[in-house]
Amino acid sequence: MTGVLRDPRRGDLPHAPARRGGVPNLGPRAAAGNRAALLAAAREVFGSAGTGAPLSAVAKRAGVGQGSLYRHFPERIDLVVAVFEEQVAAVEELAATPGVGLPELLGLVTRHAVESVGFVDLVRSGVPDGRLAGLGDRVAVALGTRLEDATAAGDVPPGTTSDDLLLAVSMVAGGLSGVGAADRVPRAARAWELLGFEVRIPA
Repeated sequence: MTGVLRDPRRGDLPHAPARRGGVPNLGPRAAAGNRAALLAAAREVFGSAGTGAPLSAVAKRAGVGQGSLYRHFPERIDLVVAVFEEQVAAVEELAATPGVGLPELLGLVTRHAVESVGFVDLVRSGVPDGRLAGLGDRVAVALGTRLEDATAAGDVPPGTTSDDLLLAVSMVAGGLSGVGAADRVPRAARAWELLGFEVRIPA
């Protein structure tokens, strides 16, 4: 069989040829790992230098070539949306956990804002992308699952709606723009206190 190597210890099971130097060529199997590495790198690079940071810095931090970056994320906004989607999925996962209340959900959303000020600034600049609106809707649904209990417990002002929750998140996140990393959590906590919301921001 041309192009296939056989391991005599494993019978007739083929394995992929190795690259020069003996490193296996993983091909498509490496795509998921590259994508995850790019998302992690984007959170770090954009979180510290803003979303205007060179994409080459993201690729370098992820340990992949720029070609791989552009295959996964053809445009800068695609990378931003992917990071937001990852954060929204984390909020939805927490919302599905029994015993978790609105203060914890708002705390996780706030933690994401604290670590992603550059992303917040880009969204607030008015970049048109329907995917961002869809992600906002998903956050509203997740937060809304705990709104009734939070209202009854006095964790939010009476009459608060799901739309109010998103507005409050936007206000708090906007207040973090231009604030140094060490001061963002105290600033966010104070903002929630002024709004009358009980929020528990994770460390």
